[in-house]
Amino acid sequence: MEHIEEAGIHSGDSACVLPPFSFSAELLKTIEKQTRMLARELGVVGLMNIQYAVKGGVLYCLEVNPRASRTVPFVSKAIGVPLAKLATKVMLGKSLRELGFTQKIVPRHISVKESVFPFNRFPNADIILGPEMKSTGEVMGIDRSFGIAFAKSQMAAGFDLPRAGTVFISVHDIHKEKMVPIARDLREMGFRLLATRGTAAYLKAAGIPSEAICKVSEGRPHVVDFIKNGDIHLVINTGIGRRSSLDAYHIRRGALTYNIPYTTTIAGARAVSEAIAALRKEQWQVSPLQEYYAEEQASGIRRQASGRDRKKKQPAASSRRQGKGKKAGI
Repeated sequence: MEHIEEAGIHSGDSACVLPPFSFSAELLKTIEKQTRMLARELGVVGLMNIQYAVKGGVLYCLEVNPRASRTVPFVSKAIGVPLAKLATKVMLGKSLRELGFTQKIVPRHISVKESVFPFNRFPNADIILGPEMKSTGEVMGIDRSFGIAFAKSQMAAGFDLPRAGTVFISVHDIHKEKMVPIARDLREMGFRLLATRGTAAYLKAAGIPSEAICKVSEGRPHVVDFIKNGDIHLVINTGIGRRSSLDAYHIRRGALTYNIPYTTTIAGARAVSEAIAALRKEQWQVSPLQEYYAEEQASGIRRQASGRDRKKKQPAASSRRQGKGKKAGI
């Protein structure tokens, strides 16, 4: 599964996608190979959680935990297999073959996990993400395309992404270059762009028109006034951990107070842009999980793996009556 936010954001706060949507087939093979080697060398029986990072095409292992992770329920629901139940039986001596789980399941649908934060209950908390976990819950969006699946996850988290309107952008200097293609996409979709002076100047140099507005410290009307008046429909504001400025803090708190969708990472902004584009093009619908599972069953990429033991063939028979055995379960 692939995290949307980059390394440095706590994995419990990062949105994630299953199956990975931006990795090459070669990189996925490398990840699978390294994971298999680690599991065998460490002698892990049951579940194991590994976090990797990719930079410059090089795969780095951040940590290995011989235990289940908080994403096991998400993955189980995404693929329709009770992984905790299977792992428990494996730890008790059963084989995966006995349990009917003998092939990798790569779902055709896209599942997105989004974190839910309690910031509205803590007036002085800064909503910017970092290495310390701040989320207290999770939601899930499923669809056949990444954009709609991500949009559904945002709806479940309480944010309805805008299809039109005004986007406010204020990003740290190290993020400005990566922000350009996202801003261009939003502009091409018809959004009006507002930005702080530094960001607006950078976008202008890149050929993207935007309107500069004041920070809170630069006088009124400033960005928080625009938010209060309902003139901003999406906020993109990045910072660098605790070094984030007081102005940026007021912007993020304003977005939270007035329930304006916001993102504090470039990766999140990219995903939001893709989701908005998908919402503008596609008519989305709600389907039961069983429908997604049935489609994959019909396509031959799913096998039954319920956690129940497969019945072993009985030896040829004696004169003794064979009774029906109960199904094993935990």
